[in-house]
Amino acid sequence: MAVSTGAPGAPPAVHRGARAVISWALWDWGSSAFNTVILTFVFTVYLTESVAPDPESGSQALGVALTVAGVCIALVAPVTGQRSDAGGRRKMWLAVHTALVITCTAGLFFVQDDASYLVLGLVLLAIASVFAEFATVNYNAMLLQVSTPATIGRISGFGWGMGYFGGLIALVVVLIGFVQPDVGLFGVTADEGLNIRAVALFAAAWFAVFALPLFFFVPEAPSSGEPVRAALISSYVVLGKRLAWMWREERRTLGFLVASAIYRDGLAAIFTFGGVIAAGTFGFGPSEVVVFAISANLVAGLGAFLGGRADDRFGPKAVIVAALFGLVVVGCLLLVLPSGKAAFWVCGLTLAIFLGPTQSASRTFLARIATPGKEGEVFGLYATTGRAVSFLGPLAFSGFITLFGSQRAGMGGIVLILVVGLVTMIPVRSPDRPADPGEVAAGDAS
Repeated sequence: MAVSTGAPGAPPAVHRGARAVISWALWDWGSSAFNTVILTFVFTVYLTESVAPDPESGSQALGVALTVAGVCIALVAPVTGQRSDAGGRRKMWLAVHTALVITCTAGLFFVQDDASYLVLGLVLLAIASVFAEFATVNYNAMLLQVSTPATIGRISGFGWGMGYFGGLIALVVVLIGFVQPDVGLFGVTADEGLNIRAVALFAAAWFAVFALPLFFFVPEAPSSGEPVRAALISSYVVLGKRLAWMWREERRTLGFLVASAIYRDGLAAIFTFGGVIAAGTFGFGPSEVVVFAISANLVAGLGAFLGGRADDRFGPKAVIVAALFGLVVVGCLLLVLPSGKAAFWVCGLTLAIFLGPTQSASRTFLARIATPGKEGEVFGLYATTGRAVSFLGPLAFSGFITLFGSQRAGMGGIVLILVVGLVTMIPVRSPDRPADPGEVAAGDAS
């Protein structure tokens, strides 16, 4: 049977009502509990500090587990997106992957603060990370089902903002209800790590509750028109032909995937090492780091909302380039300003303002240029390219520290990654804009 490698498929079914948009964005609000509470601030710290024999070995084991998860994502994400496009089952696979993330997150409740439970915790965390990324591929692809060329920017920004605010509120509830008090909600205490294990149940319930509206009020996408292949290997054959076709006919898409992979790794490095720099260079204590993280989430969410409106008015490339330039300038200021807390508060929150718009506009840029019916596949490639260069930020951060002998110099490595991403992004041609800014016609904008 002949394989279609580039012909546009059916356009996404668009549901323009506010209920569909809010339901779609609530999934981001819910998933933020996994990303913020489990992966970033609470449960991974519990694994490395309390479950592992010592923080060093725990951190090393966590790094290995997440690296394996990253490899799985890089290899499989484009194919999962492609198969959900072909079957017209994008929402169904989003539901399956979401349920698996929730199940694994809830399973973390059984990880007690004993080294014998470390492997269980790492396996559940790695599996949840893989399926969270697969779910995000389909979730991002659904952006075109709840937006139009004239509204895609603000709706994407609304989704990112909801994610930031959801993570902020979930983190506050966790800190006040479970982490800080001697006796937390439902009478939990720190015995056998029960308060942190209860946080896992809370995060799972949070995600489940806020994910549900999407499955009721956002329509399923139509099939791309390609047959669903039973053999997984045949999907990779199709993917290879699609990439060859994109090289001939959609060079802009490949250019954007490369550029965004580089600067997104710089953004990830800011998230990963921001707290480390705050504590080690600017003298923040543990509670001050958490307070800063909450404040940064709030500012980044507001930035995402404002950036979404700028996206619809000026286009996603203008927003990305302006935001990256702002990140580079503020990052350079952090390299030369005195090591006071006030300087980090001002520069750190300014960085946060630019983070949300960069992430939101990157999603809309790709959504605007994706071939109709192939959104899942191209967002799968978006995930893959991001994972393929995920070593750049950590390598630049640690490399600059080694070269210049100070932790502050590591920020210079992150700035360098952002500069390379910015320079690589500049030649990429902007998506076409709708002729009438007030137009609400459905379809692709490329």
